Amino acid sequence: MAVYLKTEDEIELMRESNRLVAKTLAELSGWIRPGISTLQLNNIADEFIRDHGATPAFLGFHNPYGSPFPGSICTSVNDCVVHGVPSASQILKDGDIVSVDCGTVLNGYCGDAAYTYCVGEVDSRVKALLTTTERALYEAISIAVTGTRLGDIGHCIQTCCERKGYGVVRELSGHGIGRAMHEDPQVDNYGRRHSGLLLQEGMCLAIEPMATLGRRDIFLSSSDRWAVHTKDGKPAAHFEHTIVVRRGRAEILSVRE
Repeated sequence: MAVYLKTEDEIELMRESNRLVAKTLAELSGWIRPGISTLQLNNIADEFIRDHGATPAFLGFHNPYGSPFPGSICTSVNDCVVHGVPSASQILKDGDIVSVDCGTVLNGYCGDAAYTYCVGEVDSRVKALLTTTERALYEAISIAVTGTRLGDIGHCIQTCCERKGYGVVRELSGHGIGRAMHEDPQVDNYGRRHSGLLLQEGMCLAIEPMATLGRRDIFLSSSDRWAVHTKDGKPAAHFEHTIVVRRGRAEILSVRE
């Protein structure tokens, strides 16, 4: 495992890329409503990112099957946990939820964050899932400081979600981030306290809880080999921030303005 600690100059460049991710997600929030297609959201994001001098990090990204991702953002609707492919035929409707995962490359450094939005009036049980998953993210960030171990991060997320009865996806994880979108270390959403890699000042991590309203079991779409769905067809939530490990208090680079 090769973990690269970032200098303050590198962190400043990462901050710029992640601020653009946050701005893109904020821009999309004004467009998410019943009747809009996920491809329209993709095109809005693509134009916004490029207008700010960056490139979409996900466009053309290859998965283990050699398939390049065709979108500039991931749009994962309802039972789709992550990596949903934007489509003109996928029209958001009242009561849906959609996770938008956005990545940018600016000045050679990556930004990455995700937010799950409600579309119109959403069932209270689904809203509760979103609230808990987002809370798990911030609870994990609150302990992502020097001296903490990766197992503590995973245990925090797992405990926060499972005590509410939600499933925690184990096959997908957060990651280190920097010049590459995915760097070491892997940041699991489950784990044992006081286990795993010791966090150090300057580590940049993308922490991203993924929780389900039902069972945690998932499957990969056979049609596009990208979208990951819950096996029981129940909704899933996904929230993500890129952070810097600091002494005393982590710094969120993808802070939403």
